[in-house]
Amino acid sequence: MRYTVGVSDMKISGQAGDIVVTHALGSCIGIAIHDPVAHVGGILHYMLPVSKVDPEKAKNNPMMFGDTGVPALFQEAYRLGAKKENLRVVMAGGAQVFGSGDFFDIGNRNIVIARKLFWKNGIMVAAEHTGGHIPRTMYLEVGSGTAWFTSHGERFAL
Repeated sequence: MRYTVGVSDMKISGQAGDIVVTHALGSCIGIAIHDPVAHVGGILHYMLPVSKVDPEKAKNNPMMFGDTGVPALFQEAYRLGAKKENLRVVMAGGAQVFGSGDFFDIGNRNIVIARKLFWKNGIMVAAEHTGGHIPRTMYLEVGSGTAWFTSHGERFAL
C-alpha cells in the first residue's frame, strides 16, 4: 500500500512493502524513521519549527510544528512496537524557497529545531539532505527501511 503524507501530517505503517511518501518539501521538513526489527516506519512532514507561535493550532494538529510533531512521530512508532535503539532516522527539506534574502528563514529554523530535538534525546540522524533551494519528495519503504528523495526528476538515496 502507498501512504501519502500531507503537509502538517504523518503516516506510520507496520507492513513490509508499504511505501510512505511526502511531496513538496520546500522549507518544510520531512523526517523518516524506521525500526528494522519491528518493521515499523513512517514519515512526518512539518511546516513550522515551534508551536509557541500558535498554541491552539498545535493543540489541534501537533504535526504542524517540529517541537510537537517530532515527539508525536516517535511516540506513535513506539506504540506500534519500535524501539529507540533500533531506529534509523533520516531527514530532508528545509530549503530557502524565497532565495537567500528570506527574512523569516523558516527552512533553516526547521532544520535547527529537528537537530536540537534529536541531540537532546540522544538520537543520531543517519542521513540528511537539507537546506539549499530545491524542492524534495521523500519516500520510505517500510519493510527494508530504504529511504530516498527525488528532486527535478532525479532520485537520491538517504
